[in-house]
Amino acid sequence: MKKISWGIIGCGDVTELKSGPAFNKVPNSQLVAVMRRDAGKAEDFARRHNVPRWYNDANRLIDDPEVTAIYIATPPSSHEAYTIAAINADKPVYVEKPMANTYTAALNMAETAAMKNNRLVVAHYRREQPRFKKIKQLIHDRAIGEILFAHIQLSKPSLTKEELADEKIAWRVDPAIAGGGQFHDLAPHQLDLMYYFFGPAQKATGIATHQSGNYAADDMVAGSMLFETGVAFSGTWCFNAAPSSEADICEIIGTQGKISFSVFSGNTITLLANNDTSTLTFETLQHVQQPMIEATVQYFLGEGPNPCTGHEGAEIMRLIESFTG
Repeated sequence: MKKISWGIIGCGDVTELKSGPAFNKVPNSQLVAVMRRDAGKAEDFARRHNVPRWYNDANRLIDDPEVTAIYIATPPSSHEAYTIAAINADKPVYVEKPMANTYTAALNMAETAAMKNNRLVVAHYRREQPRFKKIKQLIHDRAIGEILFAHIQLSKPSLTKEELADEKIAWRVDPAIAGGGQFHDLAPHQLDLMYYFFGPAQKATGIATHQSGNYAADDMVAGSMLFETGVAFSGTWCFNAAPSSEADICEIIGTQGKISFSVFSGNTITLLANNDTSTLTFETLQHVQQPMIEATVQYFLGEGPNPCTGHEGAEIMRLIESFTG
């Protein structure tokens, strides 16, 4: 059987544990090259992870004949250029979320892949994790009856001066690089799950502001959606909250009960159905992207569906911009 030979563009923090090692752990997959602009850091990553080759030039990695697929794990502002370069080199792409720093860029990526008849997957990896697949199954099985609405609350304390001085963190609240702030970094996971559970949105609107004034990006966002299925949604994201108010809550309300869970913490689902409450517990994954990478490898080999298409990733970017203006 053929094997996918991966090259990573941007071997930074996300690739250390969340994704990088998984490329050598899923069937019919191997990591053969990495790239980072800092040659010393690229070489260090390659040495520690037993990767045969490293580069400090993305084009050299894309042109490497031994690399048959590209994983793009750079900040969002460079996703469009690297994705299109890889697609034009006839190599399929797995790109990090948020898919790009704007909806226009994301749509261009998706349209280019379609025009070139190439394969593009967006790393909304929670779709393939057992906990969220179980929630989708519960919805499908009508475990809580007809779904009426869903609500998300994410509240986190403001970044400290020390965190804002750390370039590994500061870029995430620089709109020129990230497209926005922590909302753009975290909300794509949550909004994609809503899309995964309920399908396309018919309407979406919201407000955004920067209440703390600590940086240029918004730190308060509120949004609402109406899905084509009739399910309503509301969400609030505050990144300037008191530590005592920190929250990561999602509730899905139906005519016969409720499903409660967190997106970024914990490994449980609380199910209230017909006046009976139960808790479902799931194994903590060592590499959170491994199930998604496995599904992506199967898709690239022509043995499974696309786990998250470029147009779906672009739709999440459209929703983000609908909320933030």
